[in-house]
Amino acid sequence: MTKSIMPDHPILELLRKRWSPRAFADRPVEPTKLQSLLEAARWAPSSSNEQPWNFLVATKDNRAEFDRMLACLFEKNQSWAKNVPVLMITVAAKNFAHSGKPNRHAFHDIGLAVSDMITQATALDLFVHQMAGFSPDKARETYSIPDTHEAVTAIAVGYLGDPNTLPDDLRERELERSTRKPLNQFVFTRKWGESAEWAG
Repeated sequence: MTKSIMPDHPILELLRKRWSPRAFADRPVEPTKLQSLLEAARWAPSSSNEQPWNFLVATKDNRAEFDRMLACLFEKNQSWAKNVPVLMITVAAKNFAHSGKPNRHAFHDIGLAVSDMITQATALDLFVHQMAGFSPDKARETYSIPDTHEAVTAIAVGYLGDPNTLPDDLRERELERSTRKPLNQFVFTRKWGESAEWAG
């Protein structure tokens, strides 16, 4: 199944192909592909080249470790994420290593790293679903995350599956057409809220 994504302006085909499914195939992700995803994240830009990201990773190859990470997700996400081959939790360093001062860009930089990872995944016919629906406190307890760091998001990675395997409510969401706000709702010029004429 492919989503019908219709951008208003030309974008790269990889970006057109990207979406966030909940139905994943019962197929493992090859270790070389997993390495490529994380290598793409590794080379993402970051403030002062701090690279404030860490990735906790669990695969179905080790069911006990996979279940530990799965337990960090909210119940609704567990209902479909239990079928994915790879789970991750992103973790940000709160402070700059070079100065010890708070790094307010760390979450932004993790977003850049994950975005690069997603683009690499799409090129390899893999799909990624990011989740806010997990417990950072549970993740901290489970993985002994130090106070200097904070869990940010959970991530599912795998090959696209059959939406008919999902519960009814999630299947409907899976089949919905993807939409986005038009540019003129978030691209401003001169002052806040004033749309740029060229944004359309």
